[in-house]
Amino acid sequence: MMDLLKRSIAELVGTMLLVFIGCGSVCVLLMLAAGTPAATPFDIGIGALGGLGDWLAVGAAFGLAVAVVIYALGGVSGAHINPAVSIALWAIKKFPAKDTVAYIIAQCVGAVIGAALFLFVAGPDALAIGGLGATAPFPGISLWQALVAEIVGTFVLMLAIMGVAVDRHATPGFAGLVIGMAVTGVIVAIGNISGGSINPARSFGPDLIAAIMNGSAALVTTYPIYIAGPIVGAVLAAFFYKYVAGIDDN
Repeated sequence: MMDLLKRSIAELVGTMLLVFIGCGSVCVLLMLAAGTPAATPFDIGIGALGGLGDWLAVGAAFGLAVAVVIYALGGVSGAHINPAVSIALWAIKKFPAKDTVAYIIAQCVGAVIGAALFLFVAGPDALAIGGLGATAPFPGISLWQALVAEIVGTFVLMLAIMGVAVDRHATPGFAGLVIGMAVTGVIVAIGNISGGSINPARSFGPDLIAAIMNGSAALVTTYPIYIAGPIVGAVLAAFFYKYVAGIDDN
């Protein structure tokens, strides 16, 4: 139990850092762009490269945060920092059920702390303008389109995790770099579609703090797609990789 407690604390801290850095970068982007006319309602970007350049910066912030957490805490807890990853590993019998429950709780608590901490250090504009980096489908994007984007995006992420972190034949030392790059690429591709969550905890933290602070209804309107999409995508990728790579249940 003490070992599980320590690993859960590592997951809590890792997810807190992911939300603080990643969602914080979204808040900063929106706060910098406040008052800047957008070319279209779909484009919130600023700077020479417009929205795509900004999404590259946001994707890099998330990817670097993931890489740092993996290299810092991967040896302690495996650095799942994502309920969808823990559930997918449990589904293919690579992670115990009781540990999965403890990890999910720790990840969600860490995400809430990360969102609250950024709100404290950045001030009320982080919520009023930046929305604490919460995810939502962009204008013209339906819930079904956003759901599919989250499924595909998390499939890519979990495929990378299986190949460089779970498979015993993987070359050691590259997990943080490759998984961080996968996160960056996915966010650049789908960030301006679904928000690029690919992580139920990452969306839960900002949504819960927003609900507490200003009564936001995102937890009951859009948040369900950020539970279903990542979990479905991660589980599909885990079973797909297990089948094509022939890895066993041990």
